[in-house]
Amino acid sequence: MLHELSFGGVLISPLLALVPMAFILTALTRQVLHYLDWRRHIWKAAWFEVGLLVCYLAAIVYLFGN
Repeated sequence: MLHELSFGGVLISPLLALVPMAFILTALTRQVLHYLDWRRHIWKAAWFEVGLLVCYLAAIVYLFGN
């Protein structure tokens, strides 16, 4: 179970550490798709990347949540 961290009475969300990990995975996936020239098959690239970020974030929360 993920719990918030307390620093001097300020609660910090665990998503503060998990979102950058999802962003890095999304950026790596973007680079691979660009290298393989598969990005031209994606209709709306921005929506695809946002969806990919959300999917990676959900997977990371699922893996690190237990």
